[in-house]
Amino acid sequence: MKIYRQGDSFIAPRGSYFDGNVRVPGNFIVPPETHIWGRLDVNGTLELGPMSTVGGDVTCERAVIGNKVRIKGTLDVIEDVVICDDVKVATVRAGGDITLRPGVKVGEVSSDETIYVVGKIQSGRLTGRNVKVLGNGH
Repeated sequence: MKIYRQGDSFIAPRGSYFDGNVRVPGNFIVPPETHIWGRLDVNGTLELGPMSTVGGDVTCERAVIGNKVRIKGTLDVIEDVVICDDVKVATVRAGGDITLRPGVKVGEVSSDETIYVVGKIQSGRLTGRNVKVLGNGH
């Protein structure tokens, strides 16, 4: 599948399928309904569009994970990550802040900084410098 380059950002076409592992040497903008069957390694910021899936582990510097995304492996982020509504992910690890939005289903979550829980989520253990629960997400 072709990935388009714009400066140091790379953009996948909407509805793409990637059969194996994907490595991106910059920022990666993934449109909705994109499916990556292997692992995803991004050297910059990852914007993973709504209703996309990743079959393996994900590594990146920073991330915004769109709503209803499925990540079957570990999400490993060097800095901050925002995980939007109704995402399913096996495990999340981050060096910075983690924000978990309503409906997130996640196994273990660990951060070197603060974990923000916005609304109701399902999770295993939350391990961070601080864990803050904020309202109901509305």
